[in-house]
Amino acid sequence: MQGVERLTQKTDNSQFSFEGHPNNTTKVHLQTLYSFGFRSVCFGVQDYNIRVQKAIHRIQPFENVKNVTEWAREIGYTSIGHDIIYGLPFQSLSDVKTTLAKTTMLQPDRIAFYSYAHVPWRKGNGQRGFQDSDLPTAAAKKIHYETGKTVLKQQGYQDIGMDHFAYPTDSLALAAKNGSLHRNFMGYTASKAGLLLGLGVSSISDSWTGFAQNVKSIEAYEHLITHNIIPLDQGHILTEKDLCIRKHILNLMCSFQTSWNNLEDYIPELESITKRLEVMETDGLVKISSKKLLVTPKGRPFIRNICMAFDLYLHKQKMETPLFSMTV
Repeated sequence: MQGVERLTQKTDNSQFSFEGHPNNTTKVHLQTLYSFGFRSVCFGVQDYNIRVQKAIHRIQPFENVKNVTEWAREIGYTSIGHDIIYGLPFQSLSDVKTTLAKTTMLQPDRIAFYSYAHVPWRKGNGQRGFQDSDLPTAAAKKIHYETGKTVLKQQGYQDIGMDHFAYPTDSLALAAKNGSLHRNFMGYTASKAGLLLGLGVSSISDSWTGFAQNVKSIEAYEHLITHNIIPLDQGHILTEKDLCIRKHILNLMCSFQTSWNNLEDYIPELESITKRLEVMETDGLVKISSKKLLVTPKGRPFIRNICMAFDLYLHKQKMETPLFSMTV
């Protein structure tokens, strides 16, 4: 952070946040980062059932989460978040309810309620402490999500965009209300930034017109950094069409609607995109007009699927092995 501060100039309204592991984040970590201006922190909880934790190699007692949450609040962090995952191996509906009950008892300002991303072909053995048959069915995951959403709303959390919930007083909820909500690789933010710098192994940077990911090996990363070489592994320069598509996807993820009234927002592929969404329109998930797409309240849980209709690269790919996890 001292190196970053030497080479940059902070704005008066700068915001800093970080993600902490409940098992190894100490009060000293929290205090040190607070002194640099950090006011937001998120802790990965996932689930409190020990069998589930063993299967995903993430064992952490509730007491550890309670400690770091209370320390952060005591120090002065104004936004504390918890990440919860449904659809995990061996996870039951009772587990989801128990995890959310313990989570809401600590009253984090925001909660990310993610669907488990089962991608063993990309993650290797890290996600192989179980068999595919140990995963909940799609129907069970749907019930997990709907139950969790109901519980969170009953506890006073607002549904923010895709898979996020926040208290009405949290900056995310306020941003969603005033139209400034933005989403990047790390999730939702309360304001839009055209530049995102990823520091560390495998992190992704975004210059708005291009993406770049750092190398994934610690040894390779250290070697390149030591030799003063930017440790990039892969990237993509966005075309004008990419930028247009990106704008529509962000509009949908952040405000559940998008339009192409202006020439710069129109591409010929919009005809095929809206055609792919006709079944969803029949099901009452979206409303399509000649120059606008609106996601209905019924369609909000399917926002990922709706956005996938805009992904031109996805529809060009014909591969036997998928690159990403299923949406359900």
